[in-house]
Amino acid sequence: MTVKMEPTKEQIRNWIENFVPKKDLFFVEEKTINFLAEYLSDVLVVPREEFFGHSSYKQIQLVNSYMYWNISEKVKFVIVAQSDWITKLPEQIKRKVLFNQFKVGRGLIFPLSLFSFASSLPEEYIVEENGEKSLVIQHNIWNELPYQLKENAIKAYAQLWDNWICCDVPEQTPIHIQKYANNFSPESGSNCLSATLFAITEQDWIVREWVHPNTFLNGLERANFSLTNDDVKKGDVVTWVNNDGIIQHATYHIDNNLFFNKNGQTFFNPWKITHWNQLNEEWCEYKIKVYRKS
Repeated sequence: MTVKMEPTKEQIRNWIENFVPKKDLFFVEEKTINFLAEYLSDVLVVPREEFFGHSSYKQIQLVNSYMYWNISEKVKFVIVAQSDWITKLPEQIKRKVLFNQFKVGRGLIFPLSLFSFASSLPEEYIVEENGEKSLVIQHNIWNELPYQLKENAIKAYAQLWDNWICCDVPEQTPIHIQKYANNFSPESGSNCLSATLFAITEQDWIVREWVHPNTFLNGLERANFSLTNDDVKKGDVVTWVNNDGIIQHATYHIDNNLFFNKNGQTFFNPWKITHWNQLNEEWCEYKIKVYRKS
């Protein structure tokens, strides 16, 4: 039986407080730096390569909120600013900077349809393209919005990441998995690979880690899991890999086509019980590889 998960009030409050970083980042092309030249005395202008290699800017919440993986290759610099910098810009300059954030694919841009009272939003933060309107979120504007408006918007936005549809936790679910199944993570970082390694190792702390593919494969090997060509059985690990052999997703088979699964690394993506049919539909473009404990 499928059910719809709902975050608690405390979890929503955590999202509201932590999803929008206190420090503003603006991802810009070189031509944008040129027309902003007289307004850059109070900010840091960080070259792209230096920014993405800088440990301070690799924090998982920054990565998730600003969606680093989606940033256009045209971006050559990142402006790091206090939250009041954008408010002090002349309106036309401000509008241009904010529209550019939309164009380069940055995160923290909400469809205007997520807001129940769009008329109360500051017009200069609203961008439009092809008839679709969006709100560019910065720390100062987020702070000023009424709490109920933020709560409704972030709940709707979160479901763009995950539909929160899950299956009931089966009785045969291992005890260490039961306390996480169909629950939200309190912080960003936990992904499908850490959830799967946690399931096979029973190491509680691993479930909150941000695990990368080679670390995951090392973990499988140390837990005595190896590739099998057999049909999926209870306790198996199922992975989906791209044409280069890189793992795109992994999950743990509890039994009867039900899996302990996490779809992403944000706190909007819950640990949940997912049926094989849904997994296969979502990841069908990739090749399946199954690992079994020997």
